[in-house]
Amino acid sequence: MSNPPLRWLCSLSCFLAAYVLMCMAAGVIVASGALHPGRRLVEPAALSTLRQTARSLDASLEDAEITTADGVRLRGWSLLPSAANGDAVILLHGLGDNRMGMIGYAEILLRHGYAVLMPDARAHGESGGELATYGLLERQDIRRWFDWLTAREHPGCIFGLGESMGAAQLLQALQTEPHFCAVVAESSFCNFREIAYDRVGQFFHTGPWLGRSVLRPVVKFAFLYSRWKYGLNMSEVSPENAVAGTSVPVFLIHGEVDSNIPVRHSRRIAARNPAVVLWEVPQANHCGAISVAGEKFTVRLIAWLADHDRSAKHAIQSRTAASVRECLKVP
Repeated sequence: MSNPPLRWLCSLSCFLAAYVLMCMAAGVIVASGALHPGRRLVEPAALSTLRQTARSLDASLEDAEITTADGVRLRGWSLLPSAANGDAVILLHGLGDNRMGMIGYAEILLRHGYAVLMPDARAHGESGGELATYGLLERQDIRRWFDWLTAREHPGCIFGLGESMGAAQLLQALQTEPHFCAVVAESSFCNFREIAYDRVGQFFHTGPWLGRSVLRPVVKFAFLYSRWKYGLNMSEVSPENAVAGTSVPVFLIHGEVDSNIPVRHSRRIAARNPAVVLWEVPQANHCGAISVAGEKFTVRLIAWLADHDRSAKHAIQSRTAASVRECLKVP
């Protein structure tokens, strides 16, 4: 081993082998951590608080439950205000949270007469399931909740409102349930690969460039492991693709200083569909629009729902009238 070029080649080979093994190990750790988030159960004190809130708003509170296509039991709460306006909103929480994380939105909606459905996502809260799939399976779960709400309450319009992971799941659900009157998505990621680059960079306190370059193999191995171990193609997790092909009105909200999911994600989603409305909230961090914008948040949210409620009902009436004219052959 006295030949310097040979020693250099051996050192390089050892380095590359160690680098590949490190990336593979890190990829397994990243994939396992992402698919098995920590579960935050609904505490009795939280339920007591919600019951008090429901009483103060003169709303009834009931348990809700469905079984998914793959046999997972999902649980949630259904709240109906006494002065209901005939419409309903499905609220979808973020990663590692549970339905209680959406109580602030629920209070606003109940005060304005909307029925509210607050489910725990699979692998979260009191719902079953071992894996969080960021929309791959949850898009079908949301469709089932939509059907449950339709059969139970017969609302004139069903809207969706989600934050962070819940926002991404909601946007992807537009591919399986196209009958939402409109949706609101705060702090969604644009696709799973892009947010993976961000997560790698955040771990090392750098930008997403680190995940796209030096540690790109970590992300690649994480995707490969997810597919080999669990049969999940995480490349299909893409809110931006879902929004690109939808006719459902979409209102995106994103904090300008979001340090968790940067605002460029919502900008990418909005760029895929010219009908999408994007509100970038100054000084707001991750899912912080409701606290930073205050009354303006409530005004814009309720105005969005009300405007598309009227539009949806008008469209239904127009289609019904057209069908009647056709049947009667009225010129």
